[in-house]
Order: sequence, then C-alpha cells, then structure tokens
Amino acid sequence: MDTDDLEPIKKKPVLKDLEVMSIEALRDYIEELTGEIRRAEAMIAAKDKARLGAESFFKKPS
Repeated sequence: MDTDDLEPIKKKPVLKDLEVMSIEALRDYIEELTGEIRRAEAMIAAKDKARLGAESFFKKPS
C-alpha cells in the first residue's frame, strides 16, 4: 500500500485572476507560493528520509 493512497482526493484550486493584481501584489503572491513550494519540498525530504530509514531497518542481511 502506498501512503499516497491514504491522501484524500482534492479538487484543483480555483486560479486567481492575475490580470487584476498589481505588480506588488503579484510579487507578494510569488513569494507566498515560493514559500509553500519550499515547505512541500522539506516535507518530501523528511518523508524520503523516514522511508529510507525504515527500508534500511527492515532490510534483510545478505
């Protein structure tokens, strides 16, 4: 079983109307999204580390 199977299926978020946003608001939005990307990448790294630790723990000696 893959842990992704446990994640709820989410609908795609409604995209913001970028046309009405000012340059400063667009920069702030990019900063917000970049922070969220970094947070997601950190979670991926943590889960990979945990998975590798579990795999090495349960690996049979050769």
